[in-house]
Amino acid sequence: MTEYTQSVRGDSDALVRRYEYDDEALFVADFGHAEGTVDLVDGTAIVVVGDEQYEFDVPATASRGIMNNGIVTVEVER
Repeated sequence: MTEYTQSVRGDSDALVRRYEYDDEALFVADFGHAEGTVDLVDGTAIVVVGDEQYEFDVPATASRGIMNNGIVTVEVER
C-alpha cells in the first residue's frame, strides 16, 4: 500500500489521502460529522455539505464516490 495526501479546495481543513492497492486506488477525505453528497465530474470530486462546496482532484477513471458520516471515499479500479 502506498499513501499520498493533498488538500481540499475550499474553506476546509480536510486532507485527501490516496491509498494504492494492487487492484484499486482509494481517495479518502474526512469532513467531520457532516452529511452531504459527492459527485465525480471530469477528474474532480465535488463535495457539497450544507451550503458549502469543496473539490479535490481524482483520476478521470474514478468509478464511484460515496459519503458516509462525513467520510468521502472515491474508488478507482485498475
